[in-house]
Amino acid sequence: MSEVATGLEFIWAFVLMLGVLVTVHEFGHFIVAKWCGVKVLKFSIGFGSAIGFGRYRLAWTRGETEYVIAWLPLGGFVKMLGEIPGEEATPETQAEWDRSMGAQPVWKKLAIVLAGPAMNLILPVIVLVGFMWVGSQQPIAQIGTVDPASPAAEVGLLAGDKILAIDDEPVTWWSDVVSRIEPARGRSLAFAIERDGASFDVSVPVAERKRLDVFQAGTEQAWIGIQAMRQPAIVGVPSEDSPAAAAGLRSGDRVLAIAGVEVEEWRVFVRAYEAASAPVVLRLSRGEGPEAETREETVPALGDVSDLGLIPAVVLIAAVTDDGAAKAAGLQAGDLILSLDGERVGSWGTFRETVMVSGGRPLDLEYARDGEIRHSRMSALPKTDEDSGVEQLLIGIQGRSPLMPVMALERHTDPRVSVPRAVAKVADFTGILFEGFRRILTGEVSRKQIGGPIEIARQSHRALQAGWDAFLYLLMLISVNLAVLNLLPIPVLDGGQALIYLIEGVKRGAISLRAREFAQVAGLAAILMLMGVAFWNDLSKYWSSVFEWLVG
Repeated sequence: MSEVATGLEFIWAFVLMLGVLVTVHEFGHFIVAKWCGVKVLKFSIGFGSAIGFGRYRLAWTRGETEYVIAWLPLGGFVKMLGEIPGEEATPETQAEWDRSMGAQPVWKKLAIVLAGPAMNLILPVIVLVGFMWVGSQQPIAQIGTVDPASPAAEVGLLAGDKILAIDDEPVTWWSDVVSRIEPARGRSLAFAIERDGASFDVSVPVAERKRLDVFQAGTEQAWIGIQAMRQPAIVGVPSEDSPAAAAGLRSGDRVLAIAGVEVEEWRVFVRAYEAASAPVVLRLSRGEGPEAETREETVPALGDVSDLGLIPAVVLIAAVTDDGAAKAAGLQAGDLILSLDGERVGSWGTFRETVMVSGGRPLDLEYARDGEIRHSRMSALPKTDEDSGVEQLLIGIQGRSPLMPVMALERHTDPRVSVPRAVAKVADFTGILFEGFRRILTGEVSRKQIGGPIEIARQSHRALQAGWDAFLYLLMLISVNLAVLNLLPIPVLDGGQALIYLIEGVKRGAISLRAREFAQVAGLAAILMLMGVAFWNDLSKYWSSVFEWLVG
């Protein structure tokens, strides 16, 4: 795709995203003002003059309201009669002054100013209900991996186990499992499990472990040591003296088939090998990409893969970054990490999370290279993620990604089910955003996470390239962001206007024009500061790209 086409697609994604959000927001103000009997003079999507030339412009008048689609798609507004503080009736408007914004009771004013944010919260509910009606692929309640030395491992849970119920409440999706575990810290949960067609119950104690929350900060959370992600059938051969090494296997070999039966994940390979009673042929893939080669090796049947000298290659280093702690400590591509701080590595997710919440303390790694067990000590270093702007603690390695969970189509066509679920999800996300604002204000979360129009445009472009489902998902997130931002008690925002109306209602009189002007100036200063931070974050993140674009 040419640079011009890419640029046009970039602009189109941004305009489409912002246009929908602004239209929905301003429509909320518009429609509630109409319902409340307020005279609406103008409804504009965008700023500036109407799009068009000469007499042919995207502007028309219907009834008492002028409708405009303007050139600058960075906002919009609804102009109502008498909404400007201090505005008085003129001879032309005197007869209709009872329909002015200023003449309305407090409850109508509140309804009008809060209608915009409300519409930005209603939009995600509508989109989510649509998603549920169409259906989407979701992880089912089936265990993909179990961490060693975890509560789940201690009670005998295995990869591949299907969770039927928790505390007698049926579960279908992995999200159901997660939602049941978090509130149960410090007690045990009764799991109903299905394995190989048989069902049984097991009590799993819920422990606490420092993990990453939604803001990528380390917090104590409920943990039993299970993940939905599955371990691929990639072998680790830590010892050169093992039967596997003698048969020609090497760490990183992916098992494609055993005795002619294709396998994908580790647990399936283990079971197929345990069932073998004679030497079996493994079809393997060695290497990555176009250079990968397929080969066959015959291994003896010893009953257990551990007797063969194989372990799952959970953290097999594919690449080492030049500026990371791993490079400085001497780790190389092809090294197989066996344990972290004396605890055997059971899943890539838990390993990565342990590093990221380490706080920069020294980490003891045990790894295998060329059949030799080695040890290294290093501390994770802070690195800013290019996509999110979040600073993360990393050691600078890349591994092979685990397999996706087992998925199934989740669909809800009954609005009695879909609407409450959609409302609950939007409410949860709204709460997360308020918590995010609080953490930014207190310094718990870096201000670098505040993104401006460049970041919105970039994310919109990426989402549109990924597909309409990704674009609509991002639309929902930004819509809730817009609602929360507008509810902040800053006078130039809807939340600030609502606060002023509440104060006027309590004191049973209008706030003085001087006080309003002071509040507006203070609010505008706060918004400009916030916008300045957002623009700086955008420019500091992409300044080289912007500079290259400016100089052609």
